[in-house]
Formats: sequence, C-alpha cells, structure tokens
Amino acid sequence: MRILVARLDNAGDVLLSGPCVRAVAAGADSVTMLAGPHGRAAAELLPGVDEVIEWCAPWIDPEPPPVTAEHTKTLRDKITGFDAALIVTSFHQSPLPLALILRECGVPWIGAISEDYPGSLVDLRHRVDGDPPEPERALSLAEAAGFTLPPGDDGTLAVRGPLPDVRGLTGEPGYVAVHPAASVPARAWPAEQCAEAVRLLAEDGYRVVVTGGPGDADLTARVAGEHALDLAGRTDLNQLAAVLSRASVLVAPNTGPAHLAAAVGTPVVSLFAPVVPAARWAPYGVPSVLLGDQEAPCRDTRARRCPVPGHPCLAGVTPDEVRQAVEKLGGAA
Repeated sequence: MRILVARLDNAGDVLLSGPCVRAVAAGADSVTMLAGPHGRAAAELLPGVDEVIEWCAPWIDPEPPPVTAEHTKTLRDKITGFDAALIVTSFHQSPLPLALILRECGVPWIGAISEDYPGSLVDLRHRVDGDPPEPERALSLAEAAGFTLPPGDDGTLAVRGPLPDVRGLTGEPGYVAVHPAASVPARAWPAEQCAEAVRLLAEDGYRVVVTGGPGDADLTARVAGEHALDLAGRTDLNQLAAVLSRASVLVAPNTGPAHLAAAVGTPVVSLFAPVVPAARWAPYGVPSVLLGDQEAPCRDTRARRCPVPGHPCLAGVTPDEVRQAVEKLGGAA
C-alpha cells in the first residue's frame, strides 16, 4: 500500500502529526507526506516518511496564493499511484477542499476528520469527541483507518536520527535554550521581559543559548545581549533539533521549536498565549511548565495579533517566574 498523509500547516503542526504518520508507516509499504512550504522541513524529519511533496494550500496558508487552475494543477501532477490518503487537519480546518482535489487525482480511498457533511469526498468521516491534544487527535484518525502504532512506540513526538553534531555551535550540553520568536505575534512574550529572563538565568550561573531563524536576528540579539550565545540564522531545522536535544530546558512561546523540543525529549517552559487552547497545543509528552493567563480576554480567539491592549496574557509573566520554572524543570546551573 502506498499511502499519502497530508498536513499542510507550519512545522509544529507537522511534528504533532508524527504519531499518526508512524502508525500509518507500520502498516503501509510507503508513506508520502504532503506538506506546505512552512512544514516541509519538519516532514522530512518525521520517522516513517519516505517522500515529501510540497504544496501551498490556499485555504490553510497564512499568506495564501491565489486559487487558480495553474496552482492546483501543480498538485494534481504530483498525486499519482496512491492507494489511500489521510488528511490531517486542526479542529478549525476543513479537509474537504483537499479531498476534492485528491478525488480528481484518482485517489480511491480518503479518510479525514470532518464536521461538515463530506458526501462522496471521503470514505472515512471520523469524528473526535472532547478536546484531546493534537497528536492524539491525529493518531485517532489513523486508528480509525485501521493503522496502529507498532509495539514499543509510546505515541510521543519524535524525529529521525542520528541528529547532527552541533558541539561546534553550542559547546557541551546542559545549557538553557531560549527561543523568543513566534510566527504569530499574539503568541510572543515581550522581548524586554525575555531579555531580562536571560540576564537572570545567566546571573544564576546558567549557560544560555538563544535560537531563531535568519529573520529573527534583531530580536535574538536584543534578547541575548551580553549574557547568552546567539544562534539566530545559524541552524536549519535538523540542526536546531540537535541544539534543543542538548539543552536541559527550552523556554519558548507556543511555536514550532517548542514542539521540536518535545520531539527530542527536552522539557519546555511554555509561554502560552490562550488564543488557542493549551489542552490541544501545549508541549506534548515531556515535562513542562505552562505560563500565561489562560483565562485572558483573548482566549480562543485565534487572533494573530493581540486584540487586548498591553498583551496581558503574556505581559503579566515575570522574568523571575521563568527563572523559577527553569529551576523546577531541572535546569542545572
């Protein structure tokens, strides 16, 4: 069986689909992951993935391309020879636009979680009760389709190894990693407070490594100051996984690297804005401390920019609270 598993979101979303992918891989001859441009690198890290197809979905990407026949044709040209497909989505997304395209491509069997009536677009219309974490929600789709995790797989997040040697970047393991950036501004902790937390951690004797992408250099320089090693723009996602695997703790907002840390077994101090539910999106399967007012007025709004003056859900978190959370999770100074 040649199976297509689709998850068209950001890197963190793709990492959360990992247990689902591994379950499918345990019962299939090959697994191809259909990922968006922001999730491709994460898809390539998932155990069980044999091939990755990249395509930008106009109904999911935050900066969507126009819906044109030419754009959808670029996907149709790549979807050939699959025996079945599973469409993995978040609770607020519909799988039906992609199901329609896959049907047009001749995929004979499609499974998806769908609140909307799918007609003949899907063969398995799976329903999920309650508010489970996203990895469990996705895994339940695979299980409903007849795929189960292999013996010994505990269903936590994972990346394929071996990870690269990053000692030349970080020195010896045991540092505290801090990732200040978030792709959604409403989820970011104020930079000045993050910088003060780094200063306090360094003052306590912690080695601190600040991570970020090439576009985060101004932010990471401000946060690292004279107290931390700034790695902005110096790692790809695979190298970042290695950096996080060597950290004793990661401090980060609700963003992809928090899920990447969970995938390599590193505890997380999660600065979590309640614009999405922590029950679904908090770091999964590792020790964590959740900081942020989960009852703030922005709760469940899915806002990309904070709708409340002063960003109170996270601005109320003090640098000393972060320092205490690092200590609680076992960060060794």
